[in-house]
Amino acid sequence: MRRKSLAWLGSLMSLLCVPLAGIAQEYPGKLVRIVTLAPGGGSDVVARLVAPMLSEGLGQQVIVENRGSIAGEIVAKAPADGYTLLVEGSPLWILPLFRSVPWDAVKDFAPIALAVSTPSVLVVHPSLPVKSVRELIALAKAKPGQLNYAAGTLGANPHLAAELFKSLLDLKIVQVAYKGTGPGVIGLMGGEVELMFPNAGSAIPYIKSGRLRVLGVASLQPSALLPGVPTVAATVPGFESISPQGLLAPASTPAAIINRLNRDMVRGLNRPEVKERFLNIGAEVAGGTPEEFSAKIKSDIAKFTRLVKESRIKQN
Repeated sequence: MRRKSLAWLGSLMSLLCVPLAGIAQEYPGKLVRIVTLAPGGGSDVVARLVAPMLSEGLGQQVIVENRGSIAGEIVAKAPADGYTLLVEGSPLWILPLFRSVPWDAVKDFAPIALAVSTPSVLVVHPSLPVKSVRELIALAKAKPGQLNYAAGTLGANPHLAAELFKSLLDLKIVQVAYKGTGPGVIGLMGGEVELMFPNAGSAIPYIKSGRLRVLGVASLQPSALLPGVPTVAATVPGFESISPQGLLAPASTPAAIINRLNRDMVRGLNRPEVKERFLNIGAEVAGGTPEEFSAKIKSDIAKFTRLVKESRIKQN
């Protein structure tokens, strides 16, 4: 009886595995869609550059569908068959720290690969008498509460980067909220505030024109976007603030499909012309494994959960 039961159980398990194996072997048998945020935004640009890479590798048409703020919800609820994918950045896993959303960034998605990352940069108004991160820290400590930083939208990357900087160094610098990164950069150039942590792409034109002075880049390693500019981490160990964009699928998508999509995407990202194209829009190619992308998401959630709690940050 025991032998018969084991044989029956083995047969049942084999039958249960057939559908997933069949899906992976037949994939892709139809059009694949990448769902992303609003047209013209960072996620949209990345999605439209990634789509042709996947289309070439899969031998199947890959289209981009803009669904705005509900993009994450759509993909979280989609069938886990590899035909509905998501390109989105850190708001997917940071936004839930501030308000209720209809998805769980860890439980509802299967990371495929990071596409690109854009580091924040520490910039100051040219009139501020500092030329390095160390000099800025010294000035802020000498004049507590007298230096103002442009937060942009509260809860967004420039705001969180500045709060992380404050927290790690126990600085007293004052937050000034703006309706987005663009208005914040304009406010900084106009002398309304002294410093800001915008992403490199939005700041580089003004750094090159001399309207902003860059003190450091917020990636852990020097960035090809700003050759010769030191990292903030060289002065503040461990400081990192980057805006990643990546490709994800619904949770429970078969590993064979995840790995195939990862392989095709990373192959495309490693082409010199693709790297150059991303650099031209202010982003650096990332790539890597699904496991590395997953680890990045979990690390960000842990870091910013702690920061939001300790600093009592609230989003407007």
